[in-house]
Amino acid sequence: MPNPAESAFERERAIEQAHVDTVYAQLERAADAAREIAAESAARYTSDRESWLREEHGTALFERDAFAFQAARRLASLDAEHEGLVFGRLDFQDRETRYVGRLGVRSDDYEPLVIDWRARAAEPFYRATASQPMSVVRRRVLQCRHDLVVGIEDDLIDADAAWPDLTVLGEGALMAALSRARGHKMHDIVTTIQAEQDEAIRAPWQGFTIIAGGPGTGKTVVGLHRTAYLLYSHRSRFENGGVLVVGPSDVFMAYIERVLPSLGEDSVTLRALGQVASDVLGFSATRLDSADAAVVKGSPRMADLLRRLVEAPAQPLPAAGLRLTVKGEALSVGAGQLASLRHQALNHRTYHQARAGVERQLVDQLWRSSPGDLAVADADQFADLVLETAAFNDLMDAWWPPLTPAQVLRRLADRAAWDQIDRGLLTEPEVAALAQSYQTDDFSVADIALLDELAALLGAPPSPPEPDLFLDGLDGLGEVVTTADRLSQARPVDDDGSVHSTYAHILVDEAQDVTPMQWRMLRRRGPQSSWTVVGDPAQSSWPDPDETARTLTELAGSAPQRRFRLSTNYRSPAEVFALAARVITQAYPGADLPQAVRRTGIEPRLLVAPADGLVESVLATVAALLDEVAGTVGLIAPQRWRDRLATAVPGRFDPNRLALADPIMVKGLEYDAVVVVDPDAIVAESPGGQRTLYVCLTRPTRVLVTVDLDQAGAWRPGPAG
Repeated sequence: MPNPAESAFERERAIEQAHVDTVYAQLERAADAAREIAAESAARYTSDRESWLREEHGTALFERDAFAFQAARRLASLDAEHEGLVFGRLDFQDRETRYVGRLGVRSDDYEPLVIDWRARAAEPFYRATASQPMSVVRRRVLQCRHDLVVGIEDDLIDADAAWPDLTVLGEGALMAALSRARGHKMHDIVTTIQAEQDEAIRAPWQGFTIIAGGPGTGKTVVGLHRTAYLLYSHRSRFENGGVLVVGPSDVFMAYIERVLPSLGEDSVTLRALGQVASDVLGFSATRLDSADAAVVKGSPRMADLLRRLVEAPAQPLPAAGLRLTVKGEALSVGAGQLASLRHQALNHRTYHQARAGVERQLVDQLWRSSPGDLAVADADQFADLVLETAAFNDLMDAWWPPLTPAQVLRRLADRAAWDQIDRGLLTEPEVAALAQSYQTDDFSVADIALLDELAALLGAPPSPPEPDLFLDGLDGLGEVVTTADRLSQARPVDDDGSVHSTYAHILVDEAQDVTPMQWRMLRRRGPQSSWTVVGDPAQSSWPDPDETARTLTELAGSAPQRRFRLSTNYRSPAEVFALAARVITQAYPGADLPQAVRRTGIEPRLLVAPADGLVESVLATVAALLDEVAGTVGLIAPQRWRDRLATAVPGRFDPNRLALADPIMVKGLEYDAVVVVDPDAIVAESPGGQRTLYVCLTRPTRVLVTVDLDQAGAWRPGPAG
């Protein structure tokens, strides 16, 4: 006997499949048309290079390039991955039907077959509720595998307006999506955006949009969808000006990298904090400092310290200052005068730009102090004579040499340099932590912001002399790169000649961990930009969340601000979040605790293992979890255990299902099951203490296991009150 539910599903699936087939057929026709335009534009003008270019040929070339550019953009959009291209349907009270998808598609007579999810006409798909149905009777989510409809989930929004033969299938699209196994890449939520999330996504672009909420509320993916929405709604502004997405680590950026392309946007720059200044420095960093060094490097006091470091010459001045002879007359400028001149110059100009002005001022001082009967015609002749002396040039080259940010920052490894620059800014333990951190060959993530600060203080280095344009011996040379070619790759953006990239919009994720010095680095990339700032102070690894909040307030200034709070935890099962909430409220009573909406019936497993057998015990636990869950398992361990686990794990487990994670780097990530090793050590290692542990405890979507050493850990909260 046929199953009525299966019959209803197959009947509805056939209806939806027919529409999806129509959309893909139209999409293929549009792609063919774009290819024809591209071919036509390529043939519009070709030159045999044997004649002068006529004016009408120039017009043809312009039209050819314009057609080719537009055709290439359209083809890139149409040829993008269209997994789940059509994902939604709305049925209205007047029997109108709208399909919603990742990009808009129209029929040959311009009737909409699919509405882009960012268009205003698609808003009811995300905003309609039983209390405010927006004329929607049924909201349907289509689950597709490539171009095949494989699942249907319905929400009956307005039961009173439903017609008798309206079919409603499934248990709700959101809960179905939440139960899906996790992988190593973040999925978009375009099919299941909720009303409070949609409000933040579609907020005005101007000023600062701050999106706050506890773990699992979808802050990250809402920020990414907002980026896609802004590019759709204000294409010219943001595509031409550029959009920068900043996250805490390269692991996090790899996790989210497919979200925007899946939404039809690939014109966005993604950077981890250790990569932001690569435009100026030419390199990035992934290494993390010790907790003590990281806190000092992030402090706003470092801005004053670095300014003093630039002001202090790398080589001490001669006690006598500058001495030279002009036309037989001994002239001099004292060391105190030189130091004062350097200080005044660097208050108004960058280091490299200030040198020319300092040279002129030195020459002027020497001219004013020279005897009246000096045998020179005028001040210009005197300047020429001074600038030709070895004493003057030797002093300037030693006192004001070209510098790189790396050369300057490395001076902090020399304790002798601190006598010139510290003067009470830092404590002795802080000085020791900084000096020790520069005994390595590479720079850390925190150093990137300091190097960027130094790049701003130093300014653009002096340009090398232009090469001779008439060169011999060029036989066989395959390519000539001109000076103009080289200069065209740099974009000076301020009067000091600093060269760095700027953007029209900047999205900062996990903003609670951005240090004051890193905010200064980000500000240089967006002096005129709008911002989306996503974070949760309760998850901050920075020891003073209030300091971060003050820095952000100063950054925003008088710009328009709007705040959105996401209140629902979709990731963590209620059983897991109840434990995590007790941990964080003991340390941070003001934590914003969202409501967990799912229950799995699986309580957290709080285990104890002997320290001498911890690794094998953890690996046995991991093996059992991989059999229990269908997706990924996250193994989060402090540094003292992570190296030993990293040696033991390879070859024993599928690397596509098991991830060994750092407690700091795990932010924003999620797994089906999580094993947290030695929670007390995680608290002790991180400047954020219990806030870092809170992050670790809220990563699983199904199962949480903790493993203490020898006895129950001090981190464990008391019973719920």
